[in-house]
Amino acid sequence: MSKGTDKTDSYWLGIAGDLSAEFAKKAADVDRMGELPKENLIALSESGLDLAILPKEWGGGGISYRTYGKIVFAIARGCPATACIWLMHTGAAEGLVMLSSPERSRYYLEELKRGKRFASALSEPASGNLFLSPVQEAIPLPDGDWKLEGAKRFVSGSEWADYFIVNIGIEGKTTFFGVERDDSVVIHDIWDSLGMRGTRSQLIGFNGTRLKKENRCGEALRARQGLIALGLPWLSLGIAQSAYDAMRAHAEKKMLPSTGLPLGHAQWVQVEVAQAYVKLKAAKLLAEDLLRLADEHSEETNRAGLEAKLMANQVAKEIADLGIRVGGGLAYTKALPFERHLRDAQAGGLMAYSSELCQIHIGQSELRVGK
Repeated sequence: MSKGTDKTDSYWLGIAGDLSAEFAKKAADVDRMGELPKENLIALSESGLDLAILPKEWGGGGISYRTYGKIVFAIARGCPATACIWLMHTGAAEGLVMLSSPERSRYYLEELKRGKRFASALSEPASGNLFLSPVQEAIPLPDGDWKLEGAKRFVSGSEWADYFIVNIGIEGKTTFFGVERDDSVVIHDIWDSLGMRGTRSQLIGFNGTRLKKENRCGEALRARQGLIALGLPWLSLGIAQSAYDAMRAHAEKKMLPSTGLPLGHAQWVQVEVAQAYVKLKAAKLLAEDLLRLADEHSEETNRAGLEAKLMANQVAKEIADLGIRVGGGLAYTKALPFERHLRDAQAGGLMAYSSELCQIHIGQSELRVGK
């Protein structure tokens, strides 16, 4: 991914912002129905944003990592479920296009151009939050291929996916494959979540699914900085920004009968809003530093990713909680968006790496544990 130019970046960010405004109008319905936001995903594909993540020599927009993160942020402000699916879709597609053999790369690229859907199937029921360390082992076949007998969970957008990027152990080593959906891939409809309901992040059964040797990804995929890790902090920050905007607007408009003044004139609200504003700004700066490091191909990127995700996840939950308190009793109902923000904000800290795991890694590094 190139560093891009201001003009190119501004163009794509403008498209994302315009689409986000439309997505916001339907976000409550997506949550209430718990259905895939297909119209939103089609709009993103038709806008060219799906391809913008790829280098210009591949027919993409050559956008920077910085721009990619800001696009995730913009989409998440409008509809977090859409942003999550798009993040996983583009992360899986970019990985398969950039790290497969030349022939398979061209194939995946053409499929992406045709509007085909990709999904990331990495988490296992038995591996916990260590999604890059699969417990399941591929079964070798006489013709040189392998087969997968197992399951992957929390696969966002899986019901609509044509291709999956999956990880599996081969002789104890994590290996990635592109898998085309066929009859051996079974979607188990178990998704009935607290928040991010429109992601439809189902459990997938792989019942003897063939892992073709020509679809094996290059080994670099295990060590490289992927789009998903860069985008996850911005997913939470988009939720945080939406919650903050709604809370501030409510405080400015809600009139207190006792004073005849807006709620925002209450000192406790002013204090809480100030803290929320500063924390959100700090979280954005940390996430922006992550993207800067990624664009510079810095060795510090992975550590910065843990830091940015940890803070973004926490800030999103805190601001969403403040929205409930500022909104009062009505905020406990679906009449206001605050309860949806609160539910959606919980997801980021549970997604790999979880907030707890981020803290462990950062704490061990700071205390030089194991060195």
